[in-house]
Amino acid sequence: MSAATASVPIAQRESWVPMIAICLGQAIMSFNVAALPVSMSGMVASFGVPPTTVATGIVMYSLAVAGLVMLGAKLTQRFGATKMFRIVVAVYAVAQTLMTLSPNATLMLTAQGLCGMAAAVIVPALVALIANHYQGTQQATAVGALGSARAGASALAFIIGGVLGTFIGWRPVFGILIVVSAIVFLLSFKLKEDKGRPDVQIDLVGVVLAAAAIILISFGFNNLNRWGLGVAGPNAPFDLLGMSPAPIMIVIGIILLQSLIVWCRRVAAAGRTPLLDLRVIMSSSERAAVYTMFAVVALEAALNFSVPLYIQIVQGRTPIATAVAMMPFNLTVFFAAILVVRLYGKLSPRQIGRIGFSLCTVALLWLAFVVRNDWSELPVLVGLFVFGAGQGALVTLVFNVLVTAAPKELASDVGSLRGTTQNLAAAVGTAVAGALMVGLLSSVVIRHLAENPEFPPEIQAQLNLGSINFVTNDRLQIILEGTSATPEQVAEAVRINTDARLRALKIGLLVMAALAALTIIPAGRLPSYRPGQIPVNPPEPSAEEERRIAREYEAKEAAA
Repeated sequence: MSAATASVPIAQRESWVPMIAICLGQAIMSFNVAALPVSMSGMVASFGVPPTTVATGIVMYSLAVAGLVMLGAKLTQRFGATKMFRIVVAVYAVAQTLMTLSPNATLMLTAQGLCGMAAAVIVPALVALIANHYQGTQQATAVGALGSARAGASALAFIIGGVLGTFIGWRPVFGILIVVSAIVFLLSFKLKEDKGRPDVQIDLVGVVLAAAAIILISFGFNNLNRWGLGVAGPNAPFDLLGMSPAPIMIVIGIILLQSLIVWCRRVAAAGRTPLLDLRVIMSSSERAAVYTMFAVVALEAALNFSVPLYIQIVQGRTPIATAVAMMPFNLTVFFAAILVVRLYGKLSPRQIGRIGFSLCTVALLWLAFVVRNDWSELPVLVGLFVFGAGQGALVTLVFNVLVTAAPKELASDVGSLRGTTQNLAAAVGTAVAGALMVGLLSSVVIRHLAENPEFPPEIQAQLNLGSINFVTNDRLQIILEGTSATPEQVAEAVRINTDARLRALKIGLLVMAALAALTIIPAGRLPSYRPGQIPVNPPEPSAEEERRIAREYEAKEAAA
């Protein structure tokens, strides 16, 4: 449904005090996700697991949010955003306590899954709370503040996680979230109480379809490298006629997502409450906002995983070095998310979208060509700065397009759509980055060793080339000492490993740049509001009008 556009009259301004609770609610989620990669080396040492296990923790969190956020939206509508927000913030505090005290990787992954379940309700509740408290220009500013809270929390996570992880340990980083969650719980009593809508139904069939689709897609992407991209590898739990289960899971998940959309149409046409109200993606501009949001978050997740992986695991540097290296990016995202709201009166969303993705493309191409083993070099910092500017502007922009295009009663649906898109994109971006980096590293190392006359077949067989992963040079030397390799061969293997890791990172950045460039196309379908105008939420339709719109939309889709 397209939003009407008209000049917004000056209305009574609401207090900004509720935004403190709303922004902190966003911050505790973003801090948690950003703290995981910066704490990577500490967790690897504590649990004795490979870095990909920490990536699995990120995927577990994103998986739970993306799979259950639509259910969370309906719970928010049925019982009220304020009440549900208060309950799940308490659950989030319990999950972070479990995370802080976890003695092994299994409990850490469980804690992240529980955090994701709580966040599945927090995400749509935040959007509903903004819609309940603010309208017009205040709403646009509130959406920008929410985006900046996300970016600011990520920046703080890198700073605090870097300092504490270097000098104390990774556990206090997550212990901070216990305290902040308690503060958010107390501040939630400053929010307006809403009674909810007891008539809202919970579509269990839709819940199962959504959860199954998200789980299959996320698990499929997360295990592409481990199980095999096409042919089933030795680590695959099973195979289908020799094929890896990973791509098959992705295909089935996509089919289930399409089935969910068809099911939601049928439920709406029958006059019942669908799991996702499709009016939030009825127009081409709204669908373009969803596509661009997915690309933006996937790119951010890929970069946020790749850089700490390289700095901590490859270079063997401290978490604080990671924080310093990522600081230009995180701070730029923070300020861009705030300041982009000031451009809404001068540039249309379509123009901002194209400019944003152009900046991301140029920045990633620049990084691919200038990155070296020292992340503190000025050219690298410039690239991160430019990428952060485009990233921060885009995250706030596409979210604002969705919020302003839907009536107030659909705020939770917008929140669930945002949560599903962002967390599925984060899971896919992280998983693909991990699979891409390891896959590129493996192919480069194998090719160089095969072409190097210093490594006869018997030495290559002892290196177990089928299980190549990102390791430090010190760790590689220890592995090679267990073989019959000579000191000269060990030195050559370390050199090959160093060059291969850097080349894998460069190619990975080029792939990210290609994705950013391709997304300029859907960005061209974002709304083209005239400068000086802000979309106004259309009036809430009656139940009969909702059914009529659903039938018309279904007829148009069938004709198409």
